[in-house]
Amino acid sequence: MATAVLSRLTEIRDAHARRRALWRELSAYTTADDLTDLEAAVARCDDAETHPETREVRRILSAQRFNSERH
Repeated sequence: MATAVLSRLTEIRDAHARRRALWRELSAYTTADDLTDLEAAVARCDDAETHPETREVRRILSAQRFNSERH
């Protein structure tokens, strides 16, 4: 049981690290044109509506667009 718990904690940490890295990579794109281009590229991906990684990218881009419009 302890091995399963440790394995799950490792998975959670790895997933968090991947999300942080993705956020950092996408944070370089801040203009409305950049964000629109990225959103269009994501829309062209296979299974763009259902793939978990694509949903995460969309969520990050949406947050960046919101933040850029506020400033």
